[in-house]
Amino acid sequence: MIRKAVLPVAGFGTRCLPASKAIPKEMITIVDKPVIQYVVQEAVAAGIKEIVLVTHSSKSAIENHFDKHFELEMQLEAKGKTELLEELRNIIPDDVSIISIRQPEALGLGHAVLCARPIIGDNEPFAVLLPDVLVDGEGLAQNDLAGMIKAYDETNSAQIMVENVPQDVAYKYGIVALEGDTPAAGQSAKITGMVEKPKSGEEPSTLAVIGRYLLPGQIFPILAETTPGAGNEIQLTDAIDTLRSKQDVSAYRMQGDTYDCGHQLGYLEATLSFARRHPKYGEGFRELLSRYNSEA
Repeated sequence: MIRKAVLPVAGFGTRCLPASKAIPKEMITIVDKPVIQYVVQEAVAAGIKEIVLVTHSSKSAIENHFDKHFELEMQLEAKGKTELLEELRNIIPDDVSIISIRQPEALGLGHAVLCARPIIGDNEPFAVLLPDVLVDGEGLAQNDLAGMIKAYDETNSAQIMVENVPQDVAYKYGIVALEGDTPAAGQSAKITGMVEKPKSGEEPSTLAVIGRYLLPGQIFPILAETTPGAGNEIQLTDAIDTLRSKQDVSAYRMQGDTYDCGHQLGYLEATLSFARRHPKYGEGFRELLSRYNSEA
């Protein structure tokens, strides 16, 4: 059972500027919680017990968010604001630990994952969750990360989450080639190749890589030997392609919905989706939507 997850949060969030100039992009809120909290809670719901933040000196707000704030809690308790107090105390369960390690240089996603090697080790599988991608498991018996973990346990092969996208936008994504037919949602199929942003009409499928990976510890020595690729950065996809020559790597087709919160429209779509069903603000938000829709 996979119990550890790596969240690379060291990036500057240039796609979110100017909002991310002084605030980590991961701390921008969706309704009433920062994006990073949704991602951590997704991991916890899938059974993850140890979360490694690969971070940067400018990202202390993320670490502070998951730390205990004694003075604030005492103030809320003194004022009888018990509901808010419980929300703060339950951001993460007591049996889940948050660990931080620095990425000294911005050398790519592969390098960020490699920075977690001293904590994860080379002999244990782990998850990688990109923190600007929300994967919504609303209405599912278990979220997609839990489904991936189950697939990993059953097959002992690395898993990469994929989503079916329209063919006319496939050129924007990393696209996988598969052995056999496209799997049903919630199922996996062996990957035979990966193409980063293929030319239009040359994509091997319409299954795009989403920001969730389950990898064996053996990926670390591969990452350590991976030379810079696209953008002169150490690419995780290059290391996974090398891993594929040594053992099976599978594509897990997600069941839920995904939102790219590193892009303004993706962030707005996530806000709409989560706000409409929010237990406290959902009814009022739906009324706002109706009002503005009638005025349009």
